[in-house]
Amino acid sequence: MAGADSPSAALRRRDLCARGIRLAGKMRSDVVDLLDAYVEQQGLDASASVAAVEGLPPAAVERWDEQTGTQRLLENLAAYRAFRALLAQMLEEQREQLGEADAALGRALAAVLLQVSAFAYHLEELLRLESRGPPSEEEDGPPPQPRGLFEQKLRGLGVLRELAQWAVRSARDLRQLAKPGPGTGSAPSPAES
Repeated sequence: MAGADSPSAALRRRDLCARGIRLAGKMRSDVVDLLDAYVEQQGLDASASVAAVEGLPPAAVERWDEQTGTQRLLENLAAYRAFRALLAQMLEEQREQLGEADAALGRALAAVLLQVSAFAYHLEELLRLESRGPPSEEEDGPPPQPRGLFEQKLRGLGVLRELAQWAVRSARDLRQLAKPGPGTGSAPSPAES
């Protein structure tokens, strides 16, 4: 791991982290706007309780401060790969349900899907820099389909809510990774978390 500790690698890591933090902030902003439009278009209550989405790791984590930088990156990558599949499925469902009736919502969903894909690629670049290439993507097939239209709508609400939370966590993880010093992968002090 000597290559990852060189000054140029440290500078590149900080640059990638800074760009990732900006990407996560923009993504969160767009997801919050999309969430508002989605709730209105689908006729849902914004405060509706939604069960955890199958196949999607929750953004909240116990003992966050004990994770290494590599663990943070791997968890983020797994989440964004899952979001990519779920958002693609949501986009397809949206096209089937509404057709061209609400092209604006479909465009917003497609734009967020593009951001998620770009962010996943960004995380892969960071993992390569950490001398740890990204794990291969397992092809589990498409996420399971909800049974009915209402379940689809609720799952979509859950996906967008969790994506907004992941964007916040990702920015926090990248800030932690960008901190200089030995062991950017080591646990921070309690005051930092």
